[in-house]
Amino acid sequence: MPNRLAHETSPYLLQHADNPVDWWPWSPEAFEEARRRDVPLLLSVGYSSCHWCHVMAHESFEDEATASYVNEHFVAVKVDREERPDVDAVYMEAVQAATGQGGWPMTVFLTADAEPFYFGTYFPPESRHGMPSFRDVLEGVSRAWTARRAEVGEVAGKIVKDLSARSLAFGGDGVPGEEELAQALLGLTREYDATRGGFGGAPKFPPSMVVEFLLRHHARTGAEGALQMAADTCEAMARGGIYDQLGGGFARYSVDRDWVVPHFEKMLYDNALLCRTYAHLWRVTGSDLARRVALETADFMVRELRTAEGGFASALDADSDDGTGRHVEGAYYVWTPQQLTEALGEEDARFAAQYFGVTEEGTFEEGASVLRLPQDAGVVEADRIASVKERLLAARDRRERPGRDDKIVAAWNGLTIAALAETGAYFGRPDLVERATEAADLLVRVHFDTAAGARLARTSKDGRVGANAGVLEDYADVAEGFLALAGVTGEGVWLEFAGFLLDIVLDQFVAEGGALYDTAHDAETLIRRPQDPTDNATPSGWTAAAGALLSYAAHTGSDAHRAAAEGALGVVKALGPRAPRFIGWGLATAEALLDGPREIAVVGAPGDERAAELRRSALLGTAPGAVLAFGIPDSDEFPLLRDRPLVDGRPAAYVCRHFTCEAPTTDPAELARALSR
Repeated sequence: MPNRLAHETSPYLLQHADNPVDWWPWSPEAFEEARRRDVPLLLSVGYSSCHWCHVMAHESFEDEATASYVNEHFVAVKVDREERPDVDAVYMEAVQAATGQGGWPMTVFLTADAEPFYFGTYFPPESRHGMPSFRDVLEGVSRAWTARRAEVGEVAGKIVKDLSARSLAFGGDGVPGEEELAQALLGLTREYDATRGGFGGAPKFPPSMVVEFLLRHHARTGAEGALQMAADTCEAMARGGIYDQLGGGFARYSVDRDWVVPHFEKMLYDNALLCRTYAHLWRVTGSDLARRVALETADFMVRELRTAEGGFASALDADSDDGTGRHVEGAYYVWTPQQLTEALGEEDARFAAQYFGVTEEGTFEEGASVLRLPQDAGVVEADRIASVKERLLAARDRRERPGRDDKIVAAWNGLTIAALAETGAYFGRPDLVERATEAADLLVRVHFDTAAGARLARTSKDGRVGANAGVLEDYADVAEGFLALAGVTGEGVWLEFAGFLLDIVLDQFVAEGGALYDTAHDAETLIRRPQDPTDNATPSGWTAAAGALLSYAAHTGSDAHRAAAEGALGVVKALGPRAPRFIGWGLATAEALLDGPREIAVVGAPGDERAAELRRSALLGTAPGAVLAFGIPDSDEFPLLRDRPLVDGRPAAYVCRHFTCEAPTTDPAELARALSR
């Protein structure tokens, strides 16, 4: 019989709706039940495409005996970290402080006051590798709750006190300047893997935000080393197993230093960020590889993740059926030499094995290999390569597909809107711009709660809005997407919507001294208010807000929004030189601030080819964080167009900083030169 999770919209929670564990969603009622029964809460946090979450669910939460013990001694609460990043952040901070590491599934035991007192991540069904079994953990926690309650309360109180003392005061200390950005570049150079690309060792995550900083730093300063690190890292990833060589799109990370074997789940946010990164790399270098990867990744998102409502689903699972009834990680993506032969015939299979690095020993598990591009076959083989890829993709399509998390997350759709809008504009793909516009329409139509003063909801599914309030990254990333869409389409309504979201940021998320909180002032009170400026898999809400506020100020001349952006960037001044890998978007935003950012106004009549050429030159300019408005002179849709007349009756472009402009030009080539200075 389904438990309480059957009524939720989260695919992750719905995966557990038929567990024998009597799960509760995160709710006041769950804590009241724990208080009534005088038992602790078992908090389990994960997400739908998490491999080890599936493993622990199968081993423990689907086991009748384990479930019976949980139900008798605990109130069990299941949380989707993607729906409630605030809950996840607060308790993950406690787990990391207590154990020195974190991850999912996250397992935390709480008092009825939501105070944590025992932590972990994955626990196996039997003790192994120094880890206690889950049943041992459950029994130990239950004994401590019964026999040593005072000690449990003391531990919980101390943990909450320690967490509460961790408030960040970064901000208000000035913005990062040339010295801090140079130190950040030096720090990245020290951590750069010159042999394999990327930064640090295994596991290796795609450093999209750091690459954006490197590209902007090169554009502003001409530093060739920054561009080389960005280009070589992007090429290594594109040739590695982390990139889907048949269907496009990136897996979550590489388990090794060489980008060979990925953790196979595909997340919307990674692909949105990387699509935009490769498009920006192409804008600088003209690289055919960067162009191909940007377009293939955009097409992957539209083909595999777009929902019927026009938004973009959160993720594809790592696991699927391997054809024998086993649910195995990577089964959909890997190949043996025999499978190549079955799909292609012997001659083309030998060619494909060499081209994609498929070996008899295998590069993954059980003799299977992850497809890579260890060498370039050259233009001569282009037709053959295309034929091989088409046939392999058709053969793969007959395999069982990985599961899809159809939840729409506002923040990640904002990142996707920006990526598709810009990629479509750069490469003459109006269909991609249309998909971006449809996703933006969905966010406005479904995620804006007009009854609550047009506040933003974090998630929806099947056109049904979720109950959870948007957090800072939702407001910031959606504003970022809308600003990019405004620049590409020339439709000022997206600038207006972005301003509406950013006004809420100023009202609800800003603290004294320019610091930012991840949750609104009127959000649910947790044991601590989450506040994290560091970029992880996505830009932090803090740095994303700084970037969007700065772009909006450039569009409108708003001193309040620029001041808020500068206040938020104080954290980059503090952290950039010390930990540049973990504040890449903040560093990229600082580059835009140092450059102005440039404000570009292109005025001309709709359909005028000369205006279109100026607009394209502006779009392809590499000035860090530049914003673009185009339309007829004195259009009410964009403040940048006011008092910007035609020049001798011809379309013209104005390049400005702080609304002070250089002499206008009617020449696209001159505009390009102006944006490269």
